Amino acid sequence: MSTLPIRVFGDPVLATPTRPVTEIDGRLANLVDSMIETMYDAPGVGLAANQVGINRRLFVYDKGEGPLVVINPVLVESTGTWVFEEGCLSIPGHSWEIERPNQVHVRGLDLEGHELDLQVDEFEGRILQHELDHLDGILLVERLDDEQRREAKRMLRQGVLRQRPDPDGLRQLLDE
Repeated sequence: MSTLPIRVFGDPVLATPTRPVTEIDGRLANLVDSMIETMYDAPGVGLAANQVGINRRLFVYDKGEGPLVVINPVLVESTGTWVFEEGCLSIPGHSWEIERPNQVHVRGLDLEGHELDLQVDEFEGRILQHELDHLDGILLVERLDDEQRREAKRMLRQGVLRQRPDPDGLRQLLDE
């Protein structure tokens, strides 16, 4: 196992919806192991495949009871509301209060290909929704209201552009 580089705000892979996993095999198991190591090393509580540059629909997470993987997840239902401060490994050093549903029902597969049927709430529900957003090409800043989003993108634009040259598409993404 080894850690993988985490893609950060401005990388086009983060804005691209992922493709379904078609084969669960040893290569996928190795990827999952590396993703778990990367998540813990970051440190974080969840990591989607596209955050490490892999365009596949899977994520790993740990709510504090050991790592889990969800392959080809689908949000079945969500109810209630809960506001909670949320950060992201792809937007390091920043967090915002985000309103999301409090309870979620997600279906997917585990690493052995068995069906998962997760009905969770609060913190675990938030993790699943955050990682599902990643797999759909949605970053945390898209969950902010219009004024907060403009301010967040302005702050991120300044920070990102100081750290590296403007990659193709970064200015367009930031100006949306």
